Amino acid sequence: MTNTSRRVSRRVTRHFSPLARLLHWTMAVLILAMLFIGVAMVATVSHAHATLIALHRPLGIALLLLALLRVAVRLKNGSPALPDDMPALQRVAAKASHFVLYGLFIAMPLIGWAMLSAGGYPVTLFGAWHLPAIMPQNVDLFALLRALHTWLALALFATVLAHLAAALFHGLIRRDGVFSSMARGER
Repeated sequence: MTNTSRRVSRRVTRHFSPLARLLHWTMAVLILAMLFIGVAMVATVSHAHATLIALHRPLGIALLLLALLRVAVRLKNGSPALPDDMPALQRVAAKASHFVLYGLFIAMPLIGWAMLSAGGYPVTLFGAWHLPAIMPQNVDLFALLRALHTWLALALFATVLAHLAAALFHGLIRRDGVFSSMARGER
């Protein structure tokens, strides 16, 4: 298949691939879980704190791997065309919001990993298996990365809410196929 025919097939498709949809919905559930786990983690000093941390770290690394896979799938397969009658500002917002989402999907776990490395904490995945440090141990760097991780988590939450609002707008008001392109396959 030539590059031209691949580009044409990308424009013609009205739905994301099954793999893209699986990655989207898996990540959606995990990201919502991570946001709630993160909030609970910093809001408690009870014995649940250690359990929440033990969940948060491997889920963050899993999300990083899923995000990288998702970027590869998106680059390989593209995405369905937006409706022709969609206003230019909405097109720009859609593309920008996806860029921000993908950036945050990758940045959040990397910053969390770097933060833990700077604090001298291991990123334990399962049992005794942990990731190597990616930053030198430094208290000031730890504090900076912790604040950055928090602010980016808030930005991710706001962007996810905007993404959800846009999806509902397309699904319930415009009914233009944008929501169904990710919600279900071709029928």
